[in-house]
Amino acid sequence: MSQLTRVVLTLAVLSCAWLPVAGAQHSGEVNIYSYRQPFLVEPLFEAFTRDTGIKVNVVFAREGLVERLAQEGRNSPADLLLTTDIGVLLDAVKAGLAAPVGTPKLEAAVPAQYRDPEGLWYGLTVRARIIVTAKDRVTPGAITRYEDLASPELKGRICTRSGKHLYNVALIGSMIAHHGEAEAEQWLRGVKANLAQRPQGNDRAQVKAITEGVCDVAIINSYYMGAMLADPEQRAWAESVNIVFPNQDDRGTHVNISGVLLTQNPPNHDNAVRLLEFLTDDQAQEIYAESNNEYPVKPGVKASALLSSWGDFEADELPLAKIAELRGDAIRMVDRVGYDE
Repeated sequence: MSQLTRVVLTLAVLSCAWLPVAGAQHSGEVNIYSYRQPFLVEPLFEAFTRDTGIKVNVVFAREGLVERLAQEGRNSPADLLLTTDIGVLLDAVKAGLAAPVGTPKLEAAVPAQYRDPEGLWYGLTVRARIIVTAKDRVTPGAITRYEDLASPELKGRICTRSGKHLYNVALIGSMIAHHGEAEAEQWLRGVKANLAQRPQGNDRAQVKAITEGVCDVAIINSYYMGAMLADPEQRAWAESVNIVFPNQDDRGTHVNISGVLLTQNPPNHDNAVRLLEFLTDDQAQEIYAESNNEYPVKPGVKASALLSSWGDFEADELPLAKIAELRGDAIRMVDRVGYDE
């Protein structure tokens, strides 16, 4: 990141820093640093405030919140860090910015593969890394596994975003975990050889590229399908593809989480733990999953009607902590194969 970018980012984050004065105690409040966009989490916090009377203050930023927590240290006003990916949670943990929680209610609500073994972070929702295929150009059932993406039959037919984007880094990490580094690299070289264009854009852009005939196959997060179907300008993109939940006959589909952690020195500790537990109860899980087009992390809570219409799927049970540990290996592999070049 350039120095100018760092300055602009710092100013952007500080401009929304309307949280209480550092170190102040506010028994009726809880303060959150959030990488999740406000419209996705506001319904949850409004419900929490209605139920408890506790006010929720939020600072949102796309980048830099882990760095900000580190800079603020013990004087940070933040009680919780809300993230969009396991990798960010692990960055905060490695920086010593998280405190263990481990209440029986949290451990009962969140399956072991979606939480830190020592209670330092918890998943809140689950998203699947799915494959989408052109309805008019790919025969249903022709692609069923991530491994199929390296098939020579798909040469010039695949679109993806950057291999270094955190969503793809996690997927590559899962391939390393399951196949070993050598085999995973061979797979990634095969996927690169099948790209229709240089990796670019976001997940929605990949579906648009299929609609426009640039490619026939793409890898995206499942919740983008819901977002596109709800957008009149993008609905046709989503309707042009079939959804594939990969590896249903073996290990299951790779998934990631949105998650949360308790900061190292939360000024409103009890309220923060109360909010953490609220976010994993049935009511909040239903609201969160519906608002985000994601799957509830808590077993037994129904997915939205839209997601249910796609059918059930088996998720890979590989612990996300293991996948996150392989991020560095995955990024180096992306560089070695020249995936983004």
